[in-house]
Amino acid sequence: MSSSSFHFVSHTVREALARPAEKSGWIQGLRTALFGTGVSSALTVLMVGLVVWWGSYFFQWALLKAVFLGGADALTQCRAVEGDGACWAVVSEKWRLIIFGLYPYDEQWRPAVASVLTVLLLAVSAVPRFQRRALVVAWVVVGSLIAALMWGGVAGLSSVPSDSWGGLPVTLFLSAFGLTCGFPLGVLLALARRSQSYPAVKACAVAYIELVRSIPLVVVLFMASVMFPLFLPQDVTVSKLLRVQVAIALFAAAYLAEVIRGGLQAIPKGQEEAADALGMRYWKKMILIVLPQALRISIPGIVNTFIGFFKATSIVVVVGIFDLMTAAKRSVADPLWQGFGLELYLFVGAIYFVFCFSMSRYSRWLEARLKKGR
Repeated sequence: MSSSSFHFVSHTVREALARPAEKSGWIQGLRTALFGTGVSSALTVLMVGLVVWWGSYFFQWALLKAVFLGGADALTQCRAVEGDGACWAVVSEKWRLIIFGLYPYDEQWRPAVASVLTVLLLAVSAVPRFQRRALVVAWVVVGSLIAALMWGGVAGLSSVPSDSWGGLPVTLFLSAFGLTCGFPLGVLLALARRSQSYPAVKACAVAYIELVRSIPLVVVLFMASVMFPLFLPQDVTVSKLLRVQVAIALFAAAYLAEVIRGGLQAIPKGQEEAADALGMRYWKKMILIVLPQALRISIPGIVNTFIGFFKATSIVVVVGIFDLMTAAKRSVADPLWQGFGLELYLFVGAIYFVFCFSMSRYSRWLEARLKKGR
């Protein structure tokens, strides 16, 4: 074969090309994403224009032309700016009804303290260094103190039935204690569904999870509120709020079980085999090796379930429980303040946003912390 057939071989030395310019940094990335093409540039300009136009209108409505302070003439001032400015005075007039519901006015410091204790207990439980056996004792002690504050009848506190509770404390109690009790049950259901040694246990777990996930929450609440008392003796009564609390915990456990099962399935089989080779028993293997890794993987799904159920507590109105959203609807229904419901719903929406955003940020922080040792 002649050398002339190798046409791809260059016989001249070419100068090296210059190094391409590096395009890095968030400013350059944002510029490329928003103005990379003509279509992107046009859409960016259009969206910025809409945001500026709507933002200026909202700024004038919410701040410049708004009525903030309540008082004797607050309603008159709000009627004067109706349609042009916000009436935040309605929030100052109705915030007690929204936050505390129908709880006796002079005793509303009790649900306020109980709510603060609940939030503090959740915050302490979220810190990894406090997650010890003593935390279980803290939940029992603080939970008993919260119950004593809300129900009363002890230490000179007047008795307040759960039918008079409402507002933010009810939403916090139903979500916090319901999900806290449902989480360990969800872990057990997830482990039972993956069990190969006990087919009967696996069948029961599968039946429970599929049954609960196939029916609406409102049906479960209706069964707990209306049907369950029919099976009790006539002289035995259980608080409606407690029955709904148990129903939410059992319902949430089925959804959490599937989220945790997804994390368990993501763990390589070699992890369990290595633990078996070291002679670990089943529960020690799960608690020390498998579950920590599975729960770390499942953090986004678990937090998403928590946020969903925190907002879903508003459905308890169908069984006559006065939650945060129901309290807002009662406030909007006041004939004197008709036409200012948007301000009240924005106030309630801000409360939901604070709690949901806090849970979301905590999950991001926890994910980043657990990835450090990976």
